[in-house]
Amino acid sequence: MDGAAPLWPALLLAGGAGLAMPLGALAARLERIDDPLIALELRHGVTAFGGGALLSAVALVLVPDGAEALPGAVAVLCFLAGGLIFFAVDRAVEAQGGAGAQLMAMLLDYLPEAAALGALLAVDLGTSILLAGLIFLQNLPEGYAAFNEIEETRRQPPHRVVAIFAALAAVGPGAAALGLFVLADWPGVLGAIMLTAAGGILYLVFQDIAPQARAPGHWRPPLGAVAGVALGLGGHLAVA
Repeated sequence: MDGAAPLWPALLLAGGAGLAMPLGALAARLERIDDPLIALELRHGVTAFGGGALLSAVALVLVPDGAEALPGAVAVLCFLAGGLIFFAVDRAVEAQGGAGAQLMAMLLDYLPEAAALGALLAVDLGTSILLAGLIFLQNLPEGYAAFNEIEETRRQPPHRVVAIFAALAAVGPGAAALGLFVLADWPGVLGAIMLTAAGGILYLVFQDIAPQARAPGHWRPPLGAVAGVALGLGGHLAVA
């Protein structure tokens, strides 16, 4: 396969989609809302929105596209393995007293989708552009929520957290290049990666992210989850 031609589009699209992570973190850092009740509702609403976007990625992209490339039994095993792996990771993080479920889920979403983006570029530029836009819109609220989660631990200065998110965004183009040059010819491997990530995301959403989205006495934040799934559905239908 001649992957040299779409290399730069792969790098630019994946990098642009990943840029939403530090942008979301920067928005959270610069947020200035005087009313604490409105600020609380906004944070929980954005957390719910990010959770909904992650669920849409699992249901509409990672599972169906991953399962298409694998036998049924292997697909199920990969999905279960992802849940078990990130159960162990989550327990280890919790034992260290750290926070990072939002960040782990965001990367589990972004990196396999960036690899799929690179693989897709080998055959369809237009659909790849739409997919990159969807990844960007998913990463924006996820970056916002992940920054707030890490900020609550007070273990890192805010500017350093934003810088870390920017560095993580730079990993996406590498994943896209891997998808373009390697995984496009190994769809089974890409499918296994996507399903393992999907299992991990689903564990993290129900264990850590969904409980954080609920704010006692506030009823609107869960609508953010509906909006997040609606965003994913709209993007999926546009790409399909």
